[in-house]
Amino acid sequence: MEIHQITFNTFQENTFILWDNTGDCIIIDPGCYEKNEELELVDFINKNNLNPVKLINTHCHIDHILGNKFVSEKWDLELYMNKIDLPLLEGAGDIAKMYGFKNYKGSPYPKHYLEEGDILEFGEGKLEILFTPGHAPGHICLFNTEENFIISGDVLFNGSIGRTDLLGGDFDTLIESIKTKLMTLQDETIVYCGHGPSTSIGRERLSNPFLQ
Repeated sequence: MEIHQITFNTFQENTFILWDNTGDCIIIDPGCYEKNEELELVDFINKNNLNPVKLINTHCHIDHILGNKFVSEKWDLELYMNKIDLPLLEGAGDIAKMYGFKNYKGSPYPKHYLEEGDILEFGEGKLEILFTPGHAPGHICLFNTEENFIISGDVLFNGSIGRTDLLGGDFDTLIESIKTKLMTLQDETIVYCGHGPSTSIGRERLSNPFLQ
């Protein structure tokens, strides 16, 4: 499976495109807001002859959903997310104004809800859904067993963890999610983070100051 990361918007949010040899791809957390960001995403999809088939949100904080409407309409995609984050999605318009995203276009409502243990399939690939609240109430991560990587959203970062001072955040819940869902994975598991560079479970187990 191939993974491509594009960093978008003023929050430097990482959007991920995943695909395999079938050419089918999924778009995770589209943070594209400006026109040039939308064009960058489209250009990458087109140049690699990819066929977007699903739109996924790990959670619904504004920096991760700015491009939901664009992506959904551009490729006629239905949204997948965890149902518990629906209030965040519904309230995103007010949050967008608060952070200066005056041209936020809104988001489609999800047509599919992802829960712990679900298997998300596309092309020949499969991703297991891990329910990992704490940063956001309905946060999920996506784990690929065969190639040993995880899309962690804003749960775990290189040397840090997700914020818990936002609406619905809870520090103890986040730490519990990390320890019971992520730290049980192999040291070699690659972690693709919602912000900043990627890391590995082993590296964070050894040196992340929040996990010592």
